[in-house]
Amino acid sequence: MKDLKHKIGWKTATAIVVSNMIGTGVFTTLGFQVVELQNTVTIFLLWLIGGVLALFGAFCYAELGTFFKGNGGDYIYLSKTYHPILGYLSSWISLVIGFSSPVSLAALAMAKYMSVFQGDFGTFFAIAVILLVALALSFSLSLSGKFHNFFTFIKVSFVVVLIVIGVLLSQNPVHTSINFNSSWEQEILFSAFATSLVFVTYAYTGWNSASYIAGEIDKPQKNLPKSLIVGTVFVTFCYVFINYIMLKHAPIEALKGKEDVMGIAANYMFGTTFGKIVNVFIALQLVATISGYLWVGSRITQATASENKLWSFLAIKNKKNIPVRAIFAHAIIAIIIISTGSFKQIFLYTAFVLQLLSTLAISAAFFLKKSDRRLFKSNWFYLFPAVFVLFSFYILYFTFISNPKESLVGLAIVLIGIILYLFDKRIPKPIEED
Repeated sequence: MKDLKHKIGWKTATAIVVSNMIGTGVFTTLGFQVVELQNTVTIFLLWLIGGVLALFGAFCYAELGTFFKGNGGDYIYLSKTYHPILGYLSSWISLVIGFSSPVSLAALAMAKYMSVFQGDFGTFFAIAVILLVALALSFSLSLSGKFHNFFTFIKVSFVVVLIVIGVLLSQNPVHTSINFNSSWEQEILFSAFATSLVFVTYAYTGWNSASYIAGEIDKPQKNLPKSLIVGTVFVTFCYVFINYIMLKHAPIEALKGKEDVMGIAANYMFGTTFGKIVNVFIALQLVATISGYLWVGSRITQATASENKLWSFLAIKNKKNIPVRAIFAHAIIAIIIISTGSFKQIFLYTAFVLQLLSTLAISAAFFLKKSDRRLFKSNWFYLFPAVFVLFSFYILYFTFISNPKESLVGLAIVLIGIILYLFDKRIPKPIEED
């Protein structure tokens, strides 16, 4: 019974999934998509495909997470299925990109949405938010859960209210971007459709987050699949409706190339004064995104650091069993990333690397035998990883062709990880005293 005090239920696990998914991507990427894709059907298809891929990925991770028990996620799946070097790479990518870069992007997005007010809401504001959230997660699992659940409640409540109001509110025919003509049949053949999927798949990043902390979930064989699937389905519906609302209430020209697209739509929906209030709530709900990535990322780093001599110091926990060093390592890296490029550049190389990593991890599902699986006993299960991997190659290819600079930055980060792995293996083990 004592151990149950240090476990979380399916609701908190689902909250982590939802908070990791809903955040930066859906509230910032539409402006990049409508530069070349302007049919509403095309936009809906993007988000539905992203949702289906995330759901298929969740099915695979549900099986992988219940077969490979404990914290670690991709590190465990890749190390045990392929080779330790891939597990090491997943840990390296998680540390510098997977769970640090999204924190940077969320903090930058917060600053952008808060910039509607007078004052300094730039880099300093983004850094301060990251450090404050890291501090809030550093005391105990109970306090971390309450903090995270509170901001996730704000996130979910805000999104639901926004969707209801946005759907019911009449559109202005002069300002609307809704367009259901036949042009979608041509647009889905554009390379821009494939490259837009990289923005969408990034927005769905986090569907696998609960699997990384399976060791902290009570009854993981039951609650892990439940949290992954419920969270992913809920977010998919939210994403389609959020994009519908932005298209319904704002003109295409106002959205093109912009990051704060929901704030722009809110100004057309409610006017400048109430639009500012919406901006505040968008910023507040991003706190849960930052919290979710720091929480999950620190557990992965802590779990794997103990097996890697080069960064073993990150494996140390405090008296409350919280990996404080790992939390602040992610926070500091996130702060460094803020200075590496524009929002879009950071977004692109982050999305490219994460798509590559998730493709490798999902491919591990092909090696699960029928006797290993808990949810899907039929061999039709292999359809899930097959579809996911094929779409991933499609996305990665066109992303590299369209954005070679950012893609090469992502591959350079992977190369650095390989070099560190080889160096790590050369470090002699400390001599144990008798």
